[in-house]
Amino acid sequence: MVDVGTQSGHPCLESEVDSLRQLYSIVAERELTTLFQPIVDLHGCAVIGYEGLIRGPSDTPLHSPLKLLRLAHEVGLGFELETLCAEMLVKQFLAACLPGKLFINFSPDVLLKHSLRSEHSNQPDGWFEGIEPQRIVIELTEHGFSSTFGLDMMLETAKSYSALGFEVAIDDLGEGSSNLRLWSELRPDYIKIDRHFVQNIDKDPVKAQFVRSIQEIAKNAGSKVIAEGIETRAELASVEEMGISIGQGYFIGRPMTHPNAVISAEVVEVIGQASDHGHHRHHEGNATEIERTLLLRVPAVSPETSNEEVFQRFENDPSLIVVPVVDKDGLPLGLINRYRLIESFARPFYHELYGKKPCKVLMDGQPLIVDKRQSVQELGSILADAEAHQVLNGFLITDEGRYLGIGTTQDLLRVITDLQISAARQANPLTQLPGNVPINETIDRWLQEGQAFAVCYFDLDHFKPFNDVYGFVRGDDILRMTGQIMTQVADGEQDFIGHIGGDDFIALFRCEDWKQRCEMALAKFGEGVVDFFSGDDLARGGYMAENRRGEMEFHPITTLSIGAVWVEPGMFTSRLEIARVATETKKKAKTIVGNSLFVNQRLYGVLDNMLDNGRDSSQDDELSSAPVAEEAAAFA
Repeated sequence: MVDVGTQSGHPCLESEVDSLRQLYSIVAERELTTLFQPIVDLHGCAVIGYEGLIRGPSDTPLHSPLKLLRLAHEVGLGFELETLCAEMLVKQFLAACLPGKLFINFSPDVLLKHSLRSEHSNQPDGWFEGIEPQRIVIELTEHGFSSTFGLDMMLETAKSYSALGFEVAIDDLGEGSSNLRLWSELRPDYIKIDRHFVQNIDKDPVKAQFVRSIQEIAKNAGSKVIAEGIETRAELASVEEMGISIGQGYFIGRPMTHPNAVISAEVVEVIGQASDHGHHRHHEGNATEIERTLLLRVPAVSPETSNEEVFQRFENDPSLIVVPVVDKDGLPLGLINRYRLIESFARPFYHELYGKKPCKVLMDGQPLIVDKRQSVQELGSILADAEAHQVLNGFLITDEGRYLGIGTTQDLLRVITDLQISAARQANPLTQLPGNVPINETIDRWLQEGQAFAVCYFDLDHFKPFNDVYGFVRGDDILRMTGQIMTQVADGEQDFIGHIGGDDFIALFRCEDWKQRCEMALAKFGEGVVDFFSGDDLARGGYMAENRRGEMEFHPITTLSIGAVWVEPGMFTSRLEIARVATETKKKAKTIVGNSLFVNQRLYGVLDNMLDNGRDSSQDDELSSAPVAEEAAAFA
């Protein structure tokens, strides 16, 4: 224990004693100043939360948080000081009614001690009193970390806080080695790149490559990247262009006791200009159809942003037609149309009355909102039923409800027109169903998107002899009927029907009742095909025709066979593999007499045995009750 009353006369020792007196006074009298620095979603252009920061008494050596914390840990007061910081930050955060999340730094050892004390104490936890765990992000850093408890215990502690609903961030990534292991094993919600790698990133290609690598790893690990220390326009532009989703730094907002909940117009301008005025397309390899063809990254504004600020955005960017309004959680609320706002401000006294009021007053609160996973065709149907103002404004694109960007009606019409032209060129001329190219493209896309779907190979039995006896015109009529039946039983919003060629068709089902739809197709075909045969042939159950050897041979009434393969995400790597299994499955279906459905199910034999109480899984049922697969072997 240090006796702060000792007198020595040595200047250095006296300075240390003064610092200790100040430290004890700070802890005892709660002489701390709390500050909050905004953390911003660079894609949605909205504040998602604040990092809580503390300062010691001004005009003292302990004003610096680093010196304050270092001394506290050296003399054994680290836990007490960080506890005080957490309590004060939460209290002031709530008192200021700040939106979003509160990011708080904790030394790993302090977090460990807090966890251990909570387990052996009946006293309520005062750290996060009055705030939901979901609004707290615990930032871990190597500062103050010792080997007292070990990294493994640190991992377990962090995971326990995550289980309680808290989010976890690793701070200052790149500064040390332990936080790399923490990242790989903990899989935190956020990764904060050390400011060293952000400073001058626009001029240093090595730093830029480092950040890109972190971004790629974070994407695979499910972590969001926060770029710290953004202090210039160029740094912000570079970070945004790299696709970093979250930023923090003096250029975005300085630490303040009562920070702004709205992003400055200058920051919005830089974000917009960084990617071709904010209207850049999304070209990632795993992007959805809407992202690839329609998504425009337009920075959003908070509902509390003034109409004047929105007006200035339109003034600064003549190409900007609408500005999205998004809340603190990234949920879209509405749109502000350039022409409606300018028209409103042109009215007498309107600019003076409404200029300083929040933009939510003048926004269109009923925007058209679509999810990025919807198809362009689905979006076209939605827009066809939309109101006039929604068609004019375009639509907001979301990812699981959170704002992602916008799309325009003009772009949608262009994409739909291109698709229609392409489909017409590639359609089978007889049935007008999509041919091999769109079939392959659909399978490739669904595999890439991780869709689960059934591949059903439709084939007509005894069809060539029918053509020889009844003529190709009647044969074409059967093919058209088959295509119409498949279209009728499919779900136009989810499924895909194609004509491979000749009497071979393909159905790609995403609907859950796909097997029942196949059975319905078999029933409809069985009812319709009788109209193509004479009464005598129907009575005999077939007809006589000359085979290739010139001999008369009996052929049954034409039937329909379906070979079905269920595709789970990750089960197949290419459509070539699917095609081989589907072909083998169709061949087995054709060995069954009559209209038949054969479901490939050996892969799930163990599950079938459990469900059927010991049924022999080698007995494949052509009308299987579940979407299952028979073979796990890959095929080329």
